[in-house]
Amino acid sequence: MVDTSRQGRVGEFRGVAGPYWSLRPVCGGTEWEAEPEHVRPADAMERLRAENARCNARSRGEVL
Repeated sequence: MVDTSRQGRVGEFRGVAGPYWSLRPVCGGTEWEAEPEHVRPADAMERLRAENARCNARSRGEVL
């Protein structure tokens, strides 16, 4: 999912928290809440970039 209110930040949908959606960065890290009207599905290129960033972080030991 892409949060358009946070400069296109890509995250995985984790659930609903009241009126917000909880998203977690693909590379790990702190979840954030986004308003549903500012969230859209990630396109193929955005997913690829996020997964590549995750692989790079894992190779540096930042993600398990």
